[in-house]
Amino acid sequence: MNLAKACCGNGTTLIHISTDFVFDGERVCSYEERDTTNPINVYGASKLKGEENIQQNLDRYFILRTSWLYSEYGANFMKTMLRLGNERDELSVVSDQLGSPTYAKDLADIILKLIASESKEYGIYHFSNRGKTSWCGFAQAIFEEATIDIKLNSIKTEAYPTPAKRPKFSVLCTSKISELLSVDIPYWKDSLKIAFHNLKKG
Repeated sequence: MNLAKACCGNGTTLIHISTDFVFDGERVCSYEERDTTNPINVYGASKLKGEENIQQNLDRYFILRTSWLYSEYGANFMKTMLRLGNERDELSVVSDQLGSPTYAKDLADIILKLIASESKEYGIYHFSNRGKTSWCGFAQAIFEEATIDIKLNSIKTEAYPTPAKRPKFSVLCTSKISELLSVDIPYWKDSLKIAFHNLKKG
């Protein structure tokens, strides 16, 4: 809220990163920006509250909802799978939660394009890499890219309880941002190859 007010007072446009977790995951087709939000965990609820504060206090803003972020930097699913794949012979990963893995560099690139465009089409936009998979499918693609030989077991969410409930389906429709910036959004497996290549370069 304070950041939104500061931007308002200085005539600055705010670009805010939000999440697919503002949705409850009860749909079977990709979520559009206008779809009703209904977070099912504290993280999603807090991100939605941030969106609402921005909308209430600022006219010039871009809210970018994204999903399943990973990169060659920091701690994330890709790097965790690579570590576990080198430590274990067998691994179980959830297969009934569907989403779109998003390479952080692709998100950064779209933000730079948005800034360069000087667009005044303010509002909420979705960005993730194209395509969808499960966490298990994501892990399988990571192991294939790294040529890691491991037994990968597909399990249901109930078999791997976590403190925070997660949406079963959180695929985002990205046509709005694609049309605004006239860009072709990379397919998630293609971006995974680039991320892995950059990781190996060090």
